[in-house]
Amino acid sequence: MTAALYAGRSRLDTLLIEKMAIGGRILMSEIIENYPGFPGGISTVELMARMEAQVKDLGVKIVSEEVLGLDCVSRIINTASGSYQAGAIIIASGARPRKLNVPGEEQYTGRGVSYCATCDAPFFKGKRIVIVGGGNAVAEEAMYLSRFASAVSVIHRRSDLRASAILQERMQQNNKINFILNSIVTQVKGTGKVGSVVIKDLVSGKENDFSCDGVFIYIGYEPETVFLKNKLQMDEAGFILTDENMATAVPGVFACGDCRKKGFYQVINACGDGAVAADSAYKFIASQEK
Repeated sequence: MTAALYAGRSRLDTLLIEKMAIGGRILMSEIIENYPGFPGGISTVELMARMEAQVKDLGVKIVSEEVLGLDCVSRIINTASGSYQAGAIIIASGARPRKLNVPGEEQYTGRGVSYCATCDAPFFKGKRIVIVGGGNAVAEEAMYLSRFASAVSVIHRRSDLRASAILQERMQQNNKINFILNSIVTQVKGTGKVGSVVIKDLVSGKENDFSCDGVFIYIGYEPETVFLKNKLQMDEAGFILTDENMATAVPGVFACGDCRKKGFYQVINACGDGAVAADSAYKFIASQEK
C-alpha cells in the first residue's frame, strides 16, 4: 500500500494487483499498537481503509486478481484474466503462516485449528484454547483470545518466550493465560473437530494428551514467492534478495515487505520498504525514458 502511495505521488501510472483483502497479513490482528501516531493503537481494518483511500485519491487503480507468474526480464505480469506490461514491478507479496506439519493439523483446519485469532476467536467463547509459538504475535493473540476463551495455554518449545517485555508482562497479568514451556505439539486429535493435542515435553521426552477445543498456530511465516521460483535470487527459505534500494538482481524489478530477506519484520519497516521501492522504481523508469 505504501509503495502504491509513493508511486502515485510520483505520478506514475500505477496498478495494484491484490489477490485477497487490501492490507494482507496485518488484518489477521485486530489492533496494531506500535504504528506511530496512534496512542492506544488503531484497528487494522481502519488503518488499511485509510491507506486505501489515500491510494485511490492519487488515481492508483486496484484490481482483485492473483499473479500467477512474471516474465521479470520483459516485466510482464501474468494473471488468470490476462497479462500486464509494466515499466517497473514492485513485488510485495508478503508471507503466509508456517504450519506445524503434524498429524491432524490439516484434517482439523477450519474445525478447531486456526492461524487467525481475529477471524475465529468468536467461535471459541467459553472454550479452552491452545496457542503454539512464543513471539509477539502469540502474545497479542493470546490476550485477544482471552476475551472469548475460558482458558488460553501458550505452548513454546523454549524455556523463554521471544515476545517483547511489555507483552510478556501483560500475559503474566492475565489470569486466563498459562504457559507450557520446553514443549511442542506432536499431534492434533479429535472426533469431527479438535478435542485435544499431544504435547511432548522436550526435557523429559514424555508425551501426554492435553484437552482443548481449539489450536491457534503462530510459529512464523513463509514468503509468498512460489510463483517467482527460478525467476529471482532468493535465500534457502524463499525470501527475495534485494539491495538497500529494494532492487533485485533483475533490472526494473523491486521487492519490499515480508517477502524479502531482512532481519526485522514489522508493519512500520514494511512501509519504509514500500516507500524506498517506489522511489527506486520511479528512478528506474525515468532513466529508461532518457
